[in-house]
Amino acid sequence: QVQLVESGGGLVQAGGSLRLSCAASGRTFGSYGVGWFRQAPGKEREFVAAISWSGSNTAYADSVKGRFTISRDNAKNTVYLQMNTLKPEDTAVYYCAASRTSSSRWQSSYEYTYWGQGTQVTVSS
Repeated sequence: QVQLVESGGGLVQAGGSLRLSCAASGRTFGSYGVGWFRQAPGKEREFVAAISWSGSNTAYADSVKGRFTISRDNAKNTVYLQMNTLKPEDTAVYYCAASRTSSSRWQSSYEYTYWGQGTQVTVSS
């Protein structure tokens, strides 16, 4: 069993930065890949980024590539999402999720077993 809690969301102006954290409990967290997803009002949940259990492999949605960076510290049971050069279209609730699926399936939310409650990110223009 893995429990996930996101934090770090808030209100920021366009061009600004935020760092989201996903804190996990559970002895087996280090064996899970972790993904970040987001959902804006009236839209479907979409993939943002993912990282392998070791941190050696990452993937990003095209819309955030070059602006967002995912990382993890297994000693702290925490995954981070550094978000730079934020745009109003990045406004959404951001969720972290844990999965043991292969990296080829990271973009599918159905592959994730455990989910956090989400944290709101609002980017003003």
